[in-house]
Formats: sequence, structure tokens, C-alpha cells
Amino acid sequence: MNDRPPNTQKTAMILSTIVIAMIGLAFASAPLYRAFCEATGFGGTTIRAEKAPGAVAGEVGVRFDANTHPGLPWRFEPEQQTVRIQPGAQTKIFYRAQNLSTRSWTGQAAYNVSPDQVGKYFKKIQCFCFTEQTLRGGQAVDMPVIFFVDPKIKQDPDTKDVDEITLSYTFYPVETGTAAR
Repeated sequence: MNDRPPNTQKTAMILSTIVIAMIGLAFASAPLYRAFCEATGFGGTTIRAEKAPGAVAGEVGVRFDANTHPGLPWRFEPEQQTVRIQPGAQTKIFYRAQNLSTRSWTGQAAYNVSPDQVGKYFKKIQCFCFTEQTLRGGQAVDMPVIFFVDPKIKQDPDTKDVDEITLSYTFYPVETGTAAR
């Protein structure tokens, strides 16, 4: 027979439920945050798009940045440092990656744009960053990025005076510290 008062059991059950919910939320927080950033452009996260709306008057500069995590033996760099584009115009540029080791390695690129407030206006149609990339030992590849800057960037008081956007990628090994076999 249980000799605890009924209120103690009820309190224990509620607290157990809260602890389980908090653990579940902790595991779900990273994917939920990523989905939120992709949907809103928060924190400089770019947004996927199907097609560009067409160019409008004016120009904005886009600078390209490339980084590689020290655990990934790749050289990674943009094929051009900057472009000047019209908002709404579809633009295609390339990054080049080369595996400097003799073994195959798989990497995944994380990306963002700065200043942060332009993230919701920088839209990618195609990008190597959408999927993992595997390079054989010594292999070099040109990887395209097709994007546009939404013309609404010039109507937003927070972004109308932005003259240059930086698109930055960092490649990370998918299996940290181990080569893909």
C-alpha cells in the first residue's frame, strides 16, 4: 500500500513530466532554431527560392568568403571575390574545393550573410551547401551557387542603404576527425 499523501504523487508526476518535456525540447531546439532561421532569415541565414523575380534598378555588391574547419583537409575558396548585381537578377558564381589528402572526405558547408538584417533578402536557388559534399583524395571541384537579392531590400528602412553583402561559408567534416571510407 502506498503511504504517501495523494498530493505528493500528483506533484511528483507533474515534475517528472516537466523534466521529460525539457529534455525533449533540448534535443529539438537546434533543428527548430535552424528551421526558424531558414524561414525568417534571422541571424543572416539565407532563404531558399525557386527563381529570381527579375532585375530592378540599382546595384548591390556581394563579397564571397570561404573558410574550412581545421579538421577537414580541404582548400576552399571563391573563384571571384566580389560581384556587383542588380536586386532581383539571378546570379551564378562558383566556389572551388580541393581535397588535399589522399583519402575521401565528406564535408558540409554552413553559411550565413552579413549584415545579419539582409539574410531574409538573400535567396539561394541552387547551392552546394544544401547537401553534403564528398571529395576523393586529391579531387578538385567547382561548386555553383545560384542566388539573387530580393528587390524588397531597397524598401526596408533597415536595409535600404546596404551597399555590400558578404556571403560566407565554412566547410566542416561530416565525421569530425575521421575520413570517409
